[in-house]
Amino acid sequence: MDGRGRAHDNIFVERLWRSVKYEEVYPNGYQTVDEAYHGLHRYFEFYNHQRPHQALDYRTPAEVYADRAVTLSSTGAEALP
Repeated sequence: MDGRGRAHDNIFVERLWRSVKYEEVYPNGYQTVDEAYHGLHRYFEFYNHQRPHQALDYRTPAEVYADRAVTLSSTGAEALP
Protein backbone atom coordinates (compact mmCIF):
# COMPACT_ATOMS: atom_id res chain seq x y z
CA MET A 1 0.00 0.00 0.00
CA ASP A 2 2.18 2.76 -1.34
CA GLY A 3 -0.26 5.64 -1.68
CA ARG A 4 -0.87 5.17 -5.37
CA GLY A 5 -4.02 3.25 -6.14
CA ARG A 6 -5.21 3.60 -2.56
CA ALA A 7 -8.81 2.94 -3.57
CA HIS A 8 -7.79 -0.50 -4.82
CA ASP A 9 -5.80 -1.21 -1.65
CA ASN A 10 -8.81 -0.17 0.42
CA ILE A 11 -11.03 -2.76 -1.29
CA PHE A 12 -9.13 -5.62 0.35
CA VAL A 13 -9.26 -4.04 3.79
CA GLU A 14 -12.98 -3.29 3.46
CA ARG A 15 -13.69 -6.90 2.42
CA LEU A 16 -11.73 -8.20 5.39
CA TRP A 17 -13.57 -6.00 7.91
CA ARG A 18 -16.94 -6.82 6.36
CA SER A 19 -16.19 -10.52 6.83
CA VAL A 20 -15.03 -9.97 10.40
CA LYS A 21 -18.13 -7.99 11.31
CA TYR A 22 -20.73 -10.24 9.69
CA GLU A 23 -19.13 -13.61 10.43
CA GLU A 24 -17.78 -12.98 13.93
CA VAL A 25 -18.59 -9.72 15.69
CA TYR A 26 -22.32 -9.24 15.03
CA PRO A 27 -23.36 -12.89 15.54
CA ASN A 28 -21.48 -13.14 18.86
CA GLY A 29 -22.37 -9.76 20.38
CA TYR A 30 -19.38 -9.60 22.71
CA GLN A 31 -20.05 -8.15 26.15
CA THR A 32 -16.44 -7.54 27.24
CA VAL A 33 -13.16 -6.57 25.64
CA ASP A 34 -11.68 -9.88 26.78
CA GLU A 35 -14.42 -11.85 24.98
CA ALA A 36 -13.87 -9.80 21.84
CA TYR A 37 -10.09 -10.27 21.99
CA HIS A 38 -10.30 -14.06 22.29
CA GLY A 39 -13.13 -14.36 19.77
CA LEU A 40 -11.27 -12.29 17.18
CA HIS A 41 -8.07 -14.25 17.78
CA ARG A 42 -9.94 -17.49 17.05
CA TYR A 43 -11.60 -15.94 14.01
CA PHE A 44 -8.33 -14.73 12.45
CA GLU A 45 -6.78 -18.15 12.98
CA PHE A 46 -9.78 -19.65 11.17
CA TYR A 47 -9.74 -16.93 8.49
CA ASN A 48 -6.07 -17.44 7.66
CA HIS A 49 -5.73 -21.22 8.05
CA GLN A 50 -9.11 -22.86 7.38
CA ARG A 51 -11.46 -20.53 5.47
CA PRO A 52 -11.09 -20.83 1.68
CA HIS A 53 -11.06 -17.53 -0.21
CA GLN A 54 -12.64 -17.14 -3.63
CA ALA A 55 -10.06 -14.52 -4.65
CA LEU A 56 -7.28 -17.01 -3.83
CA ASP A 57 -8.76 -19.78 -6.00
CA TYR A 58 -10.44 -21.30 -2.92
CA ARG A 59 -7.18 -21.67 -1.01
CA THR A 60 -6.40 -20.21 2.40
CA PRO A 61 -4.07 -17.25 2.86
CA ALA A 62 -1.68 -19.55 4.75
CA GLU A 63 -1.50 -21.92 1.75
CA VAL A 64 -0.81 -19.04 -0.64
CA TYR A 65 1.87 -17.64 1.67
CA ALA A 66 3.52 -21.06 2.03
CA ASP A 67 3.51 -21.57 -1.75
CA ARG A 68 5.09 -18.16 -2.21
CA ALA A 69 7.80 -18.93 0.33
CA VAL A 70 8.63 -22.21 -1.43
CA THR A 71 8.66 -20.52 -4.85
CA LEU A 72 11.01 -17.80 -3.63
CA SER A 73 13.34 -20.25 -1.91
CA SER A 74 13.58 -22.51 -4.97
CA THR A 75 14.74 -19.60 -7.13
CA GLY A 76 17.68 -18.89 -4.91
CA ALA A 77 16.07 -16.13 -2.86
CA GLU A 78 15.78 -16.30 0.89
CA ALA A 79 12.69 -18.05 2.24
CA LEU A 80 10.10 -15.80 3.81
CA PRO A 81 9.91 -15.83 7.61
